[in-house]
Amino acid sequence: MLPGAGAAYAEPSGGGRGGGRGVQLEDLDRGLVAASTGDGVFLSWRLLGHETRAATPHGLKSPAFRVYRDGRRIATVTDSTDYLDTEGGPDAKYRVVAAGERGKGASAEVWPQEHYDLPLRKPAGGTTPAGEDYTYTANDMSVGDVTGDGRYEYVVKWDPTNSKDVSQVGYTGNTYIDTYTRDGTLLHRIDLGVNIRSGAHYTQFLVYDLDGDGRSELMFKTAPGTKTITYGPDGEAASADYITMPQDDAEAGRSHSDDYRMSAEDYYDHVVTMFQDWHEHPEVEAGNWPATLEEAFGIEPRYDYPLSRSDAEALADYFMDTYAPGRSERNRLRGFEGFVLSGPEYLSVFDGETGAELDTVDYEPPRGDDGLMWGDYAMSRIEPGNRVDRFLSGVAYLDGRHPSAVFARGYYTRATLAAYRFDGEELRKQWLVDSGHAPMSNPFNDSPHGVEGTDPEYGTLTTQGNHQMTSADVDGDGRQEIVYGAATIDDDGSLLYSSYGIGHPDSAVPGERVKLGHGDALHVGDIDPQREGLEIWGVHEGAAHAPYGFAMRDAATGEVLFGEYTGADTGRGMAGDIDPRTPGLEAWSSMPPGQEVDAGLWTADGDYLGRDDVPGTNMSIRWAADGTTQIVNGTRAPTVDDHREGTLLTAEGTHTNNGTKGNPALVADVFGDWREELLLRTEDSEAIRFYTPTEPTDRKLYTLMHDPQYRAGIAGQQTSYNQPAYPGFYLAADTDWSQVPVPHAHYR
Repeated sequence: MLPGAGAAYAEPSGGGRGGGRGVQLEDLDRGLVAASTGDGVFLSWRLLGHETRAATPHGLKSPAFRVYRDGRRIATVTDSTDYLDTEGGPDAKYRVVAAGERGKGASAEVWPQEHYDLPLRKPAGGTTPAGEDYTYTANDMSVGDVTGDGRYEYVVKWDPTNSKDVSQVGYTGNTYIDTYTRDGTLLHRIDLGVNIRSGAHYTQFLVYDLDGDGRSELMFKTAPGTKTITYGPDGEAASADYITMPQDDAEAGRSHSDDYRMSAEDYYDHVVTMFQDWHEHPEVEAGNWPATLEEAFGIEPRYDYPLSRSDAEALADYFMDTYAPGRSERNRLRGFEGFVLSGPEYLSVFDGETGAELDTVDYEPPRGDDGLMWGDYAMSRIEPGNRVDRFLSGVAYLDGRHPSAVFARGYYTRATLAAYRFDGEELRKQWLVDSGHAPMSNPFNDSPHGVEGTDPEYGTLTTQGNHQMTSADVDGDGRQEIVYGAATIDDDGSLLYSSYGIGHPDSAVPGERVKLGHGDALHVGDIDPQREGLEIWGVHEGAAHAPYGFAMRDAATGEVLFGEYTGADTGRGMAGDIDPRTPGLEAWSSMPPGQEVDAGLWTADGDYLGRDDVPGTNMSIRWAADGTTQIVNGTRAPTVDDHREGTLLTAEGTHTNNGTKGNPALVADVFGDWREELLLRTEDSEAIRFYTPTEPTDRKLYTLMHDPQYRAGIAGQQTSYNQPAYPGFYLAADTDWSQVPVPHAHYR
C-alpha cells in the first residue's frame, strides 16, 4: 500500500472494474469534447479509473487511443487523452476508440465557439408579501448521471434576486432546483416552496448515486409546500407533485398550503409569547438563566411572573425599542420579517431523472427554537434565526465502499451532523453527532462562541465548524472522515479530534488553551508530498480570540504544523501549485490592510514566500497542461489567471455567483481529460457556459471524478461558501506518478 492509502485505492499496477469490490464510483462514458481554437480543433476525452495500469514518467499507462475525423483515422495517441487536429474544421465529426474497446467508441461534433452554452429555462419572478419584486439568476450547480447512460446531467439552483444571508431581514422568493440534460432539456424542476428561505446558507443540495443503482439521486432539506414540477414533450408543465408529509404532521393538520414566514407583526407576537412563557423555560427552571426578564435586561424589577399579556407586551416593547438598539444600532427588530422560525423541517431524496420523491424524513436535529438557545440573542447584534439556520451537506464513503449523505446544522455555537444511507426506498440514519448547546448565563447578554457544548463526547465541536465541510480519509483506514472545520468526525461518528492552540501574547487570551475556531475557507489534500498523509489549510475569523488567523494542520491528528496569529478576521485562503519551482502546493491567505503579520504566500512545509503579488482566493482550477493550479478571479467577465503567465482566459459575457465571493457555478472535471472545466452563468442567466482547457498536455491521468475524495468534494462544492475539490493524492507539476493510486472501485 502507498503511505496513507486505504481500501479505496490500489497500488498502480492493475485495474479492472472491481468485480463488485472497492468503492462505488460512476460508470462514465468517454466524455469526448471537440472545441474550436485558433490552431484547429482540440479533442479531449476521459481515461477511466479501471483502464489505468502502471506509472510512466508522465502519467499512468493505459490503452492507446485511435482518433478519427469524418470516419478516417488521423492519429494514435499513447501519452495523453487529448489531441490537437490542426486540419480540423467546424463541420468535422470525431470519434475516439481505445485499443481493445468494443463498439464504435465515443463521438462528438465541434463546438461552434471556444465554449459551449447549456440553455436554461429561467423561472418567472414574483412579488413578496411586502410588495417587493424579484427575478431569478442561476446560482450554484452540481452534476450527476441521473439517467444511467454514463453522461452527466446538470443540476442548477435558482436564486431569487432578493435571496438573503441568514443575518439579513426580509422576504425572499422561492428557491428552485432544475435538472437538465446536456442539450438543455429540462427534466424537472423542484420548487422548495415558501417555507425554505433563499440564500447561500439555507439549501445545500446533494447530487449523487446514493443507492448504487447507477443513477444519481437528489437530496436536500425540504418543508411543507415543496413540490416537483415535470414537463411534457412540448416543454409545458405537465404535473406538480408535493412531497409526502410524514404521518405525524398530516395527522396534526399540517398541509402544503401552510405558510410559516413571519411578518413583523408575527414576530412581535412571537416575542410576547416567548416572554409570557419565560418562567417555564427549562434553562430558567434549572436556574441557569435569570428568573426574570428584567434581570436579563439589567433593569429594575417591575412585573409579577407568570407575565400577563399586557406585561409581556410592555417588556417586548422595551426589548425591541430600547434594549436591542442599545446593544447595536443594527438591531431593528420592529422590521424583522421574512424568516421561517417554526413549522416542520424535512430531508427528502428525489429520483434524479424524474424528480419523483423517494423518501422524506424529519430533518435532524430540529431547530428547537428561534435561535435563543443557539446564541442568536446573546451577542451585541441580535439576530434571530441566524446561528440556528446554518446548514451544510456532503457525501462521504464512511464504510470505504458506499456513499453516505451527511447533513449538518450549526457551527458558531451548537454543532450537529447526521449521516444517512439510502437503499433505494428508505433513508436510514447511521449516526447523529451533537455538541449540545453552548451554556449561557444570560441568553440576552453573553458570549457563547468558544464555549464548550453540554455533550460529554462532542462538546468540543462548538465554534469549530466552517462554512463548508470536507470528506477525506485522513487516518488511512480506507474510510472517509468528515473534516468539520477545526474538528474531524471519524467514519463511525465518533470525535477524532478537535483542534486547539495557545493564545498569542498579544491576543485577548494570552497563554490560554483556546479553539482554532470557525473559518470561511478549508482545503484538505496532500499539500506536502514529503509528509505522510494529508494536510489541512484553513483560515480563522476569531481575530484576537483565536490562536491563529491561518494554519496548516496534520489531517490525521489536527496538530498545527505552522501558522500565524493575525489578531483579525482572516477571511479567505487557498492552496495550489502556483509555482512549480517550489515543492508541494503553496498556501496563502488574505489579510485586512495594515496588519503587520506574515500573511501571504507559504510553502507546503512552512517557508514564508512573502505577501506581495498573492493570488486570488475565490476559487482555484486545474487548467494548465503542466499540472499547476490557476485561479478564477472576478465577478463580471471572470478570468482564469496563472501566477507566472498571467491571464489564460477571459470569460466574456458571464458572471460568477454570490457577490464578492466570486464563485463559478461549478469547477469540476465534468468531461475531457483530467483537467477541470469552468462553468459560469451568462449575464442574462439564459444559459450555463462551459469552458474547457485547450492546451495539449502530455500528462496521462484518469478522470478526477474517479478519485473518491475529489468526487465527494465536487458533490459538496455547492455548499455555503464554495471551495475547490482536491484528490486524495498529490497532484501538481512535480507529481511522482509512481505514487498515484489506481482506484480500487466498482463502477455502477
